[in-house]
Amino acid sequence: MRLVCPECKNDVDLSSYVDMENGIVVECDSCGMTLEVTNCESDPIAAQIVEEGK
Repeated sequence: MRLVCPECKNDVDLSSYVDMENGIVVECDSCGMTLEVTNCESDPIAAQIVEEGK
């Protein structure tokens, strides 16, 4: 599985998320954006920005 941050375009590390499902909230390691997974069936996984980063 792969998730690309819609803000900074870097790959998000998903290794700590065992059960990936729609609606799960993850944080981009590069820019700090909080992202909500909208489609975990696609490749890369689709997500939308929930909050501004650090």
